[in-house]
Amino acid sequence: MAENEKTALITGITGQDGSYLTELLLEKGYAVHGVVRRTSNLVRSRIEHLRGDENIYGKSLFLHYGDLSDGTTLRRIFSEVQPDELYHLAGQSHVGLSFEIPESTCEEIGMATLRLLEIARDQPRPVKIYHASSSEIFGNALESPQTENTPLRPASPYGCAKAFATQLARVYRDSYGLFVCNGILYNHESPRRGENFVTRKIARAVARIARGLDQELSLGSLESRRDWGRAEDYVAAMWLMLQQAKPADYVVATGESHSVRDFVEAAFSVVNLPSAKYVKHNPAFDRPADPARLVGSPKKIREELGWEPRGSFDDLVREMVEAELAAVDAGMDA
Repeated sequence: MAENEKTALITGITGQDGSYLTELLLEKGYAVHGVVRRTSNLVRSRIEHLRGDENIYGKSLFLHYGDLSDGTTLRRIFSEVQPDELYHLAGQSHVGLSFEIPESTCEEIGMATLRLLEIARDQPRPVKIYHASSSEIFGNALESPQTENTPLRPASPYGCAKAFATQLARVYRDSYGLFVCNGILYNHESPRRGENFVTRKIARAVARIARGLDQELSLGSLESRRDWGRAEDYVAAMWLMLQQAKPADYVVATGESHSVRDFVEAAFSVVNLPSAKYVKHNPAFDRPADPARLVGSPKKIREELGWEPRGSFDDLVREMVEAELAAVDAGMDA
């Protein structure tokens, strides 16, 4: 390994953020190690292009089997990898699903974070840690936009679990001097978003409708509002946090609020179709509690770290719809 080469360990490497972060770190000359579950053999498509590159896989990218519930294996991986930076991105990441599987959501997010903090505390060399927090810790926020100092009021089991993990990270930073940053990320999307997320569902349906394969798009509330950004921009923010002399927490957001309706209309405009003709409301998709005014203030990260998102809301929607059109067209040609 080169003298100045840094080593990063990523949990959740096969996810949307993990795959973009891996690409970013490889570009910056890192050796990147990822923790994967044995069951995730079938869902590595987001990093398959890297695994299939013999100049990368086994040379600067390495995968290790492990589970966040298995402290012994995690310690073994830490001992083997000796990371300079840990990016903890793994965990059940679907807010709606957390109402159906609250116990495993809290176990995966809360206890797994505690386990990793304990392991990091025992390392012979200091490890810089990025913890993936979430705007969902604010839930039914008392103020809008939210900042790093906004009180936590989670409105879902997912939000509660993330709030617990976020506070733990702060406790370990304050009590043990660990370099740990909470990235309080607002919704960030990409063509690699999971298919059970509303943005990907919309983009996919619009592409299929445009190609005559589907006739309608069934959604829950169109009035739910979110602060949506581009995942590629947000992983750059994660990296920036760990390059600082001192750890801190940062809200990563666009500062703009858009409704599901806005996303739908922008998506249909990419293919020049009227959204009203195809969209149907299905109450089954409405959530038990939906945070009303989640929009973040990126003032701190812009001023302190110089971070700026590179793409707009319309850019994001266009990227997602065009990727789905390409996928549909490739399938039709096959």
